[in-house]
Amino acid sequence: MGKPTSRSDGKSHADRKFEKKMQFYEKVRTVVATTANIKKKKKRSRQKKLKAYDLSTLSECLPELKSPKPSEPAELKINCKRRNDLVLKESNRFKTVLNHPVFQSDPLAAIYQHLQNTQPVTAEKPKKKDSKTRKNKAKKKKSKAPQSMEI
Repeated sequence: MGKPTSRSDGKSHADRKFEKKMQFYEKVRTVVATTANIKKKKKRSRQKKLKAYDLSTLSECLPELKSPKPSEPAELKINCKRRNDLVLKESNRFKTVLNHPVFQSDPLAAIYQHLQNTQPVTAEKPKKKDSKTRKNKAKKKKSKAPQSMEI
């Protein structure tokens, strides 16, 4: 195992272990205290800089403009609670769809009809004709030009 050592201080192994643990905790406390002070100083300096760039007095002097309408809120992050709510909501919706008589009679037709009703109508753009067909039409137009009759 190991060479037995004789300690002059006469402390047990548990006491030495406890003292070592207390020294470690003391070091951690000092580090946490110093970092907290540094964070407070940075926060104060940041606030001082913000005060220097304060333009509220300027905005009081300027005429007020109509504020733009607030846009729709961006999608929120999905946390566990929201995810569970969403799962419950969607599962209820799915159950109602499955129990609907039109869906039970013909599922594909019901889905197609739903998509027709909910999706926006997209106007199809006319396809561009390739250059070969344009050239052929130009030649035909030239040949169809009125020809003089010679007798």
